[in-house]
Amino acid sequence: MARHVYSCPLRWSDMDAFGHVNNVVFLRYLEEARIDFMFRLARLDDSPSFTGGSVVARHEIDYLRPLVHRHEPVIVETWVTKVGAASLNVSYEIKDEEQVYVRASTTVVPYDLERGRPRRITAEERVFLEKFMDDSAGGASEGAVVA
Repeated sequence: MARHVYSCPLRWSDMDAFGHVNNVVFLRYLEEARIDFMFRLARLDDSPSFTGGSVVARHEIDYLRPLVHRHEPVIVETWVTKVGAASLNVSYEIKDEEQVYVRASTTVVPYDLERGRPRRITAEERVFLEKFMDDSAGGASEGAVVA
């Protein structure tokens, strides 16, 4: 199984009054990694996957440890845990070499922007997503694809 690896910088404005990354900001980190995975990485693979759009149907997030500001980026590992007919589940870990700060998942629905409605996952999208498929919980980061 391969994981997409995204290096995410921390910004001073990410901190809250308690001196750690605000819970809402973690969703932005997940979004940055997901966009890099589903759009930039797919293009490098010569895939037009998801060019028509997609929407988030659900987020689930477990905050495991506080993350304080530092100059080094965190790593967001992304992988696919489920591909259905018209949705997919993406899982993540936000971490560094020493610890995991967040584990999360997102349900994404491909969306036809012109028609204004959800659409089915194409065969080409399925082939791209299956390269990053792992339905087991957690796991090592072997085979990670660095962005």
